[in-house]
Amino acid sequence: MTLQRKVSILGFVALSFLSIYLVSTSTFFISEPNHLSRAITIDVLLTIPIIYFLLIRKTSIPKISVLPVTIAGVVLASFILPEEQQNILSLFKTWALPIIELFIASFIIYNVVKAIKSFKSKRVEDSDFYTVLKHTCYDILPKGAVIPFVTEISVFYYGFIYWKKRTLQPNEFTYHKESGSLTLLITFLFLIAIETLVFHLLLASWNTTVAWILTGLSIYTCIQIFGFVKSILKRPIILTKQTLLLRYGIMKETEIKLVDIDSIEISSKDIETNKDLQRLSLLGGLESHNTIIHLNKTNTISSLYGIKKGYKSIALSVDEVKRFKTEIENTKAKLTNL
Repeated sequence: MTLQRKVSILGFVALSFLSIYLVSTSTFFISEPNHLSRAITIDVLLTIPIIYFLLIRKTSIPKISVLPVTIAGVVLASFILPEEQQNILSLFKTWALPIIELFIASFIIYNVVKAIKSFKSKRVEDSDFYTVLKHTCYDILPKGAVIPFVTEISVFYYGFIYWKKRTLQPNEFTYHKESGSLTLLITFLFLIAIETLVFHLLLASWNTTVAWILTGLSIYTCIQIFGFVKSILKRPIILTKQTLLLRYGIMKETEIKLVDIDSIEISSKDIETNKDLQRLSLLGGLESHNTIIHLNKTNTISSLYGIKKGYKSIALSVDEVKRFKTEIENTKAKLTNL
């Protein structure tokens, strides 16, 4: 689907809501509040969602996005319509909205469970849970919500479900032994755990509610870090016949075409991140690197929660750095000679 088509669909929704708002503030609404309130209610509950569905039904936009559009219309109508004119809206919020919320939750859970079962049934080492789940969720969730949702699910999967030792393939490379990343993250994990206990005891004497809220946030942070640590062990760097897939757990990843690689530099020199140079790490300069890959064109690296940055050089740490460089250069040479 073209960008112009997406903009036109979003434009329809925005203009529809804007028109409804302008009608509610006009003199016509003051003179005929009953009829216009009924018309606005019908628009947000039926007309706009139906037209939106007809616009997206043959596009890549998930059909389930009709529900957020409907809910957004209901929220708008709740603010602009007089309270005495919200009888139908009240019935919708009381009876239909809980059913819609239950349906959305059930739909997402069903598809996530299906993705996990599909992932387990493949029984192949190169199938990656994070990737499978991401592709599945792109079909059922709005694009902007996919990466945050997938990240949260993956934290629990890698942290508490995936305990089986991953057998490394000849074209795969680990990256946690030389960089010290695991040591740093585990250190942060213990520090947070200790500080959580100390602060909880201190705050409990002042305000128990605040103490438990901060403790809950700290526990959640610990769960996140634990999931990050485990994902580093389960998601190695992969070299294929045409691409190099660089991963840093579920926190960062980028795919590089071998033909785009200009040179591979074995170096631990101090560097500063800028618009052309990025690090494949979570803690930046606190983690060491031993390799810098230079490209002949700009590529994109994806970070936590969908944040993307461009780069022409990327610094990373690889455990078998010489073999890493040799394998890439040999694979690239074979590709070039075809």
